[in-house]
Amino acid sequence: MAKPHPSWGLQDPETPASPRTMRTLRKIQSHQVLTTSSALIAQTQSRPSPARPSEYTSTDSPAGTTRTLTHRRARSNSDAAAREAALATAIPTQRRPARKTGSGVGVKRSLLENLLRDGPHNGKVKEGLQELKYLVLSTKVDADGDGMSPYRIYLWLVLLNIPPVPTDDYLTLVHRGGSPAYTKIRNDTFRTLATDPLFKRRVTEASLIRLLNAVAWKLHDSKVKPRSRPTSSRRREMEMLVNTPPSIAEEPSADTAIYVQGMNVLCAPFLYAARSEVEAFALFHYFVTKECPGYIRGALDGVHRGLRLVDRCLEIVEPKLAAYLSSKSLSAELYAFASVLTLSACTPPLPEVLHLWDFLFAYGPHLNILCIVAQLVRIRDTIFQSDSPGRVLRSFPPLEAKGIIAMAVSFVPKIPDDLYEEMIHHAK
Repeated sequence: MAKPHPSWGLQDPETPASPRTMRTLRKIQSHQVLTTSSALIAQTQSRPSPARPSEYTSTDSPAGTTRTLTHRRARSNSDAAAREAALATAIPTQRRPARKTGSGVGVKRSLLENLLRDGPHNGKVKEGLQELKYLVLSTKVDADGDGMSPYRIYLWLVLLNIPPVPTDDYLTLVHRGGSPAYTKIRNDTFRTLATDPLFKRRVTEASLIRLLNAVAWKLHDSKVKPRSRPTSSRRREMEMLVNTPPSIAEEPSADTAIYVQGMNVLCAPFLYAARSEVEAFALFHYFVTKECPGYIRGALDGVHRGLRLVDRCLEIVEPKLAAYLSSKSLSAELYAFASVLTLSACTPPLPEVLHLWDFLFAYGPHLNILCIVAQLVRIRDTIFQSDSPGRVLRSFPPLEAKGIIAMAVSFVPKIPDDLYEEMIHHAK
């Protein structure tokens, strides 16, 4: 288990600016990094076997290998009777090197896992984060055939700078019962990634309901201010809200909905990758309130802005395709709504979604716009040759995260600065 080293801190002690300002600055810096890295990505695409592990495709990456994993998958960790039993059943039956010892003898770790586990060199968090992001881009997160990684969830927590949430705080929300959005949640959860056997094997509908309902209560409490002194029976709940870490407790805007259709799909990868519901809750609540609050407002204005950005970016990077779709009256509003709202989690397979999200959390979720454009460009010939392009666009082909990421990075230098700024802020 490669838990992040305490020196990551999940806070930047050298930065006195507000969290929102720093998030924006980091995304602009990521734009600059990706712009200068695009040439490297383009070069490594044509290399059959990269010479260095720091290049885009690592020879240690399992993406290009064939593995037969015969292990059994436990139910969601949150629903298992014992965590240790669930972990034991997740170990492949094939021969493996000796288990990790105190000295790490017999264990081969990736550069990414080592950096995450050991912390930034000399305690330099800023430089360490830049190195961590680059390793996500260049070497990929180690995972099995189901997309499961022992350290991915900790990587996400570090990249998004999310502090721990006490388990009791989550349980308090769960024990409150059905939220005002409970009926809407139940109408959606049973069909969440319904055709994905990996998701169904690992995550139960009950855990999905609990998490979405807890987030709905959290959003509801942030919008409704108590008019009177809380009674003793409510005191614990109010103390929990007051004592919640700032990055979790900041209030959303007044028009933020406590649940909108599609949040169930956006929540699904967090539950799949997490080792507990509490980790998934911390990530998902942070994400919908800090990274994309515009996606859960009643009018979904952030999603609609993102769809317009898809059209505008496509006009820049592939004008012929954009003109053809426009002539057929096929705007992104008609075919890319779910892809924008769910950060492409609506397109299987799930292990590729997790790989794509590693990149988005490292360099900014706004880059999902360019990833959607990349998916369109990759099926350009099929669209041109089809008698009914609208039918082609009803469902995108299975995700191939490596190629999509490489193409999206190559688009970054082509996007004007003002348009890129709109991408950064469109989901706020």
